[in-house]
Amino acid sequence: MDRTFKVLLIALVVLVVVVPIGLIATGTAYGEWGPDELQQAIGYVPDGLQHLSDLWTPLLPDYDFPGGHDTLPTQAPGYYTSAIIGGLLCAGVGYLVARAIVRRTD
Repeated sequence: MDRTFKVLLIALVVLVVVVPIGLIATGTAYGEWGPDELQQAIGYVPDGLQHLSDLWTPLLPDYDFPGGHDTLPTQAPGYYTSAIIGGLLCAGVGYLVARAIVRRTD
């Protein structure tokens, strides 16, 4: 395995392990605002966001499994699941893009 790939893989694993830190943070994450949070923060919701907000619903809203968990240990599995799925999706897309670039340069 290439050294750079190993370093990137270790960094990804570390990020997945520390994912529950988001549970102890206050407020919302940058860029994850829904229309209601944006309305409260800036006083209006852009038309495009309002229109597109009903287009898709996440598989794990608020990074949690259904059932309304209130404690850190009960919320952590949803965070880990979201991190692992998101990491795998990003790695897969990155791999496909890299393959396409390599094929194009050959």
